[in-house]
Amino acid sequence: MGRTIIQVKDLKKDFHVGEVTVHALRGINMTIEEGEFVAIMGTSGSGKSTMLNILGCLDKPTSGQYILDNVSMADMNRNQLAILRNSKLGFVFQSYNLLPRTTALENVELPLFYDSQKSAKERKSIALEALEAVGLADRMHHTPNQLSGGQQQRVAIARSLVNDPVVILADEATGNLDTRTSYEIMALFQELNSRGKTIIFVTHEPDIARFTSRNIIFRDGHITKEQYVSERSNARMMLNSLPNNNDYDY
Repeated sequence: MGRTIIQVKDLKKDFHVGEVTVHALRGINMTIEEGEFVAIMGTSGSGKSTMLNILGCLDKPTSGQYILDNVSMADMNRNQLAILRNSKLGFVFQSYNLLPRTTALENVELPLFYDSQKSAKERKSIALEALEAVGLADRMHHTPNQLSGGQQQRVAIARSLVNDPVVILADEATGNLDTRTSYEIMALFQELNSRGKTIIFVTHEPDIARFTSRNIIFRDGHITKEQYVSERSNARMMLNSLPNNNDYDY
């Protein structure tokens, strides 16, 4: 760690609903360094999803500054933001967002189609390497309906890796998974983080946030608490401590 990847200064976001103005974010200041594994937490309406949308360049703040990897987002147009999203950010969603009639390998390849410099052979090689990184190379020809929920999320994580992003943004990535599968996914995120990946993980679950290294808690559009996790849980060890571990297919 040491290099600043994300810097947010006095960031505000307002939404207008009829004649009512909703202040979703009320002057957020936040810095995330390279190699961190950060959980953004908060109840519904706290502002965490709005924050994630801005960090992911899916929305723009009403005021304030957002700097990603030394690049200010303030003056970028829609096309520039789309290019930046594809080159610097990887996304993992709660609902996986996989194409249903497309194989795991083809799903992982999708972000690479925006790079005209890569040949079909290169795209396939990079996608296969990403599937190997998440332990699913043997499922590369399976479609989503032939995969378990945990396997589908692994495909989504592999897809987030193919452009070698500076940050992975995960939005409630364990929200649709049972405890055992959630631990397995968090073990994978911890492994990626140990290799140097910077990860921002949005969750409302404290038992999931304990696998990260720093928790940032949102409430009513403010950061109310920020703390480093003093005794970070090891997801792999937690997984192995669960009963009937041998019955789990991952």
